[in-house]
Amino acid sequence: MTSHRHTPVPSAQPGISMSVKGQPLSVGQGFEALTFRQDRFGGLMDPLVMVDHFVMTEPTFGAHPHAGLSAVSVLFEDSEGLFHNRDSLGNDFTIAPGDLYWLKAGRGAVHDEAPLPGARIHALQVFVNLPAARKADAPASLHVPAGQMPIIDGDGYRVRVVLGACNGTEGAVSPALPMTILDVGLTGGGSFTHHVPASQAAWLLAVRGDAEVHTGDTGLLIRQGTALAVHGGNEALPIRIQSVAGAQVAMLQGAPVREPFVHQGPFVMSTLDEIEAVKAAHAAGELGALE
Repeated sequence: MTSHRHTPVPSAQPGISMSVKGQPLSVGQGFEALTFRQDRFGGLMDPLVMVDHFVMTEPTFGAHPHAGLSAVSVLFEDSEGLFHNRDSLGNDFTIAPGDLYWLKAGRGAVHDEAPLPGARIHALQVFVNLPAARKADAPASLHVPAGQMPIIDGDGYRVRVVLGACNGTEGAVSPALPMTILDVGLTGGGSFTHHVPASQAAWLLAVRGDAEVHTGDTGLLIRQGTALAVHGGNEALPIRIQSVAGAQVAMLQGAPVREPFVHQGPFVMSTLDEIEAVKAAHAAGELGALE
């Protein structure tokens, strides 16, 4: 479990971060990741707290609690085999390549995800902050199979609308705060433009290959394994992604929460006292249990 991180109110100023390289993270024999934390993006990653871009081949974490956040798993289509999901909401099923699973933990839930034997899970694990007024919400969940996700096909691009909306194409709606998640595939020389609504922020990760990200007069290169964040303020913001040799880019977009928080391990609360309270609640069995 990470030590607690006090985070002041993230910046409300529009802007674009520099590209940030993921920090390597290994757990046990079956989990390798590049991890990205919000404090490396100058306040522009909000409402995201953390993203792990990972490959998992063996059960690693076991059952664990969450509170004050949404824990989101986005499986890429090149995953192999199945990801077994269980939680204290009563869910017990497998997640297939390309699927999304969103667990809005709210006031607390217990969760476990593990690859079945022989599986290789290539995915994002995303912690999305909840506003203080929503941290005591009842837990809720959403599973979106890959086959139910709209696909936007065009010359040089293929975009999976994993969640939310893109250029008039509507996908599933999150059980927490609205968010759009896109899985953008570009062929060599391909480009794609997504329009971010006013007052929302976007975070982009080069999953495979290198890509250029253009916002207005600004263009930045994100190499494989690096990410950037951008917020257009009160103006809608077109973001154009292009790649010379072909690339895969994940884009996550949502409205910033703009509140201070404390992140400790699987918990994201408003104060350290709330962290201690939810840890005590979990120890007392009040966050639920797996069947």
